[in-house]
Amino acid sequence: MFEKLKKTFSSFVNKVSTQELDVDKLKPILEDFRLTLLENDVAFVVADKIVEDLKIRLEGLKVKRFEDKRKIVKETLKNVLIEILGKNGYLNLDELAEAKRKERKPLTIVFVGINGTGKTTTIAKLAKHFMGKGFSVVLACSDTYRAGAIEQLEEHAKKLGVKMIKHEYGSDAASVAFDAVTHAETKGINIVLVDTAGRMETNKNLMEEMRKIVRVAKPDLVIFVGDALTGNDAVMQAEEFNRYVQIDGSILTKMDADAKGGSAISISYVTGKPIIYLGVGPNYKDLTPFKPEEFVEQLLGKLEE
Repeated sequence: MFEKLKKTFSSFVNKVSTQELDVDKLKPILEDFRLTLLENDVAFVVADKIVEDLKIRLEGLKVKRFEDKRKIVKETLKNVLIEILGKNGYLNLDELAEAKRKERKPLTIVFVGINGTGKTTTIAKLAKHFMGKGFSVVLACSDTYRAGAIEQLEEHAKKLGVKMIKHEYGSDAASVAFDAVTHAETKGINIVLVDTAGRMETNKNLMEEMRKIVRVAKPDLVIFVGDALTGNDAVMQAEEFNRYVQIDGSILTKMDADAKGGSAISISYVTGKPIIYLGVGPNYKDLTPFKPEEFVEQLLGKLEE
C-alpha cells in the first residue's frame, strides 16, 4: 500500500514540476536565434530551415517547469548545427593519400573557386602539409588565364622544393592537369595538386573550362576554396561550383580575419559535403583541420555576445 502511494505521489510531482514545450510561446526566442544566425553569415534559406528543424525537435519536449527555455533552445540548436556539419562525414586527406600510395597511384586533387579566395596559397599550404607527412608532391598550374598566376605558383614551388608543371599562358588548362598526372604516375609521385583559374560562378565559359579540367584529369577529389569573409556569396558560389563539377569538400580561408563563420554551416548544408580545413593565416603552417563540435561551440559563443 505504501509503495503504491509513493508511486502515485511521485507521478503527481512529475506532472506538476514538468511541462511540454509550446513552440508558439518560443517564437521570440527562435526569431532571436534566427537573426543572430543571419548576422553570423548563415544563409537566409539555411537559417530558416534550421529554425524549422528546431521547432520540430522542441514541440512537445518535456522540460522542468521553471527551466531556462532559452538555454534549452540553444542546446537543441547546438545539436542541429553539429549534425549539419557532421552528417557529411569527415574527409581525411592523409588517409586517402596513404591508400593511393599503397595502390602505387597518385592522389590527384583539383582546387576550384573564384578570384581572390587564397586558392593558390591554400594549395601551397597543403603541399607543405603532405610533405611533412612524408608524401612527395607535384604542383600543376592549370591557371593559364590570369596574368602572374604561373609565376605565383612557381614561387611557392621553389620555396617548397617541389616540381611544378606549367604551359604557356593561353594554352589548354586541361592539358596541364593531364600532364601533371602523367608525370606523377611516371615518376612515382604521391600527390598532384592542381591549381585552376579563379572564376566567377556566373561565367559559363570558364565554368565549362573547369568542367573540362576535371573530366580530363579525372581527379580523386575536387575541393572548393571559399573566402569566409564573403558570407552568403560563398554559399552561392559553392552551390554553383558543385552543380558543375560535384565538389567533394571545401576549405574556408581567412578565418583569422574576423570572419563570422556561418558560411561554413551554409556551404556544408547546400553542398552536402564536409568542410575539410580552415585557413587561419598567411603562413604555410596556418591550415587547421575543421572540427565541427569546436566550431559550433565558438559560433554559439558569438550568438551570446
